[in-house]
Amino acid sequence: MAGLFEFHFMQNAFIAGTLVALLAGVAGYFVVLRGQSFVAHTLSQVGFPGAAAGALLHVSPVFGLIAFCVAAAVGIGWRGREVEAGDRVESAAVGSILAFSLGLGLVFFRLVAGSAQEIYSFLFGSILGIADTDVVITFGVAVLCGLALVLIGRPLVFASVDPDVAEARGVPVRLLSIGFLVVLALSVAITVQIVGTLLIYALLVAPAATALQLTAQPRLGVALSVLLSVVFTWTGLTLAYFTDLPVGFLITSLAFAAYLASRGARAARAALA
Repeated sequence: MAGLFEFHFMQNAFIAGTLVALLAGVAGYFVVLRGQSFVAHTLSQVGFPGAAAGALLHVSPVFGLIAFCVAAAVGIGWRGREVEAGDRVESAAVGSILAFSLGLGLVFFRLVAGSAQEIYSFLFGSILGIADTDVVITFGVAVLCGLALVLIGRPLVFASVDPDVAEARGVPVRLLSIGFLVVLALSVAITVQIVGTLLIYALLVAPAATALQLTAQPRLGVALSVLLSVVFTWTGLTLAYFTDLPVGFLITSLAFAAYLASRGARAARAALA
């Protein structure tokens, strides 16, 4: 274990991983509470054409990733979550944006075929190859998003649990929704560097889903979600260092196992009650 931090790439991996885990744990709690797991999935997929566009324009794929994720978040939030003809408007917006972004991703990927390896890293994660610049970007985004979630946390819980009553009490539900989705987009944009766009649920959904199985108290739920996210990330990185298994697989496996255990524990308590 003493040699775990001897290499600079492992130091960067743990620093960036911890920052992302802290942010994903908080943002993910609201994702699950608001029933927007599919939105988080869509934003992660939007990141793929964003990264390809960045490579095409000869800038950092991270900037392209952030730009596309934020644009998609504003588009989804602008349509709102109201119901029309029995269906949520948000679902139609999410599906349309997802289909269009995947089409763009195919075009951009073909145009930047020479940088395919760099684009693939955003699909499956490349935490062991994070540079110092990426750590700085991750730190800046994590601090910005963390402060935003602290500011909107309480009214966001109210608007998530009972949006109609919240709006009647003067809470800007639509504005809060757009603001949260922008924060989520930035969270997704930096999280994909850890587990990749295809494994984004590992940090954004599973820890929060596990926490909500264990407690209904918002503050305790957020704390548990953050704790689980950090533990999964640290454990996954440590196991990856001593084995040949990819970090993304290890993190998602740990997260899924914890979720199954929490569901089992809750079912057991209900059976004994």
